[in-house]
Amino acid sequence: MKLRLGMIGGGQGSFIGAVHRIAASLDGLYELVAGAFSSNPDTSRATGQELGLAPDRVYASYQELVEQEAQRPANERVQVISIVTPNHLHFAPAKLALEHGFDVVLDKPMTFSLAEAQELADVLKSTGRKLCLTHTYTGYPILKEARHLVASGALGTVRKVYVEYPQGWLSTPEESGENKQAAWRTDPARSGIAGAMGDIGTHAFNLLEYVSGLHVTELCADINTVVPNRRLDDDGAVLLKLGDAASGVLVATQVAAGEENNLRLRIYGEKGGLDWQQADANTLLVKWLDRPAEVRRTGAAYLSAAARHNSRIPPGHPEGYLEAFANLYRNFALTLLAEQGGPSAPPEAQDYPSIEEGLRGMAFIENVIASGQSERKWTKFTV
Repeated sequence: MKLRLGMIGGGQGSFIGAVHRIAASLDGLYELVAGAFSSNPDTSRATGQELGLAPDRVYASYQELVEQEAQRPANERVQVISIVTPNHLHFAPAKLALEHGFDVVLDKPMTFSLAEAQELADVLKSTGRKLCLTHTYTGYPILKEARHLVASGALGTVRKVYVEYPQGWLSTPEESGENKQAAWRTDPARSGIAGAMGDIGTHAFNLLEYVSGLHVTELCADINTVVPNRRLDDDGAVLLKLGDAASGVLVATQVAAGEENNLRLRIYGEKGGLDWQQADANTLLVKWLDRPAEVRRTGAAYLSAAARHNSRIPPGHPEGYLEAFANLYRNFALTLLAEQGGPSAPPEAQDYPSIEEGLRGMAFIENVIASGQSERKWTKFTV
């Protein structure tokens, strides 16, 4: 049984739209049947034609998609709507889709502002639908293992967390040319109040909280705009307090010339620590206080149930970004299908980012920017 999928955004030239479509198709649990792929009706039609969709299921606007699909017979209409638009076009389509009875997959950050996120949380609760937020990196199998190790107490009480996300693609003013990705990500009207901190800082923040199991309670941010005339931040560092026992450091920059996407996470407890980086995404280095370090690898039989559930191929065969993305789609599908009378979803399949992670991500953005603009040393983290 496949879930019928509709997509909003992701038209010709979109990077993330293609990624979502690959991720959704990887396990054969979704069938893309409808879309409003662009605010330009001609682009939407052309994209639908490229994807082989029926012309009457390719819409000129997201409103048309949601309203007309809702009028189709229950056995024909889309069941899940994936929203892969720029940030300022997340809230309204998601709200409309939920209110018309559709479950939603939503690209991060969840909304344009924390106020929108809070309203969307109320809508989700009132409709009883489900939402999956695509914080991709939590889908890596070996990070499921890292989370399991921390939660099991193997490292003891967590004391220190470091997370860094360096990119270099905005080291020059790419937004002044033909780079559409750079143009909207550096535009406050489309991206929101944050640049790098909203784009990749939210990923780093989400990963830190997901694996450590801790919540940021206070922060102290240094936010910078390095490239002249850029309207949003492109670099920053944040000191973090995670309750009473742990502290951390988060670095997110898009002006580290030569860097690609080497997201890295390190967590240290009383008894040992973890070290993972996306450049070697299938490897987790576990360092112990009183014995030699271990190397744990994706696909191995010795891994936790959560890591094995999200592994697809035997050890030594690389699994990466697309597979991690697909794990989110698969887990969401298994949860939805179980509710529709399919096989029960194991606990491992119910592990995907949702509304709480979305709320905290938007709160991170607003708290970080407020702290960066303040002369106070510490800002209490509020949602």
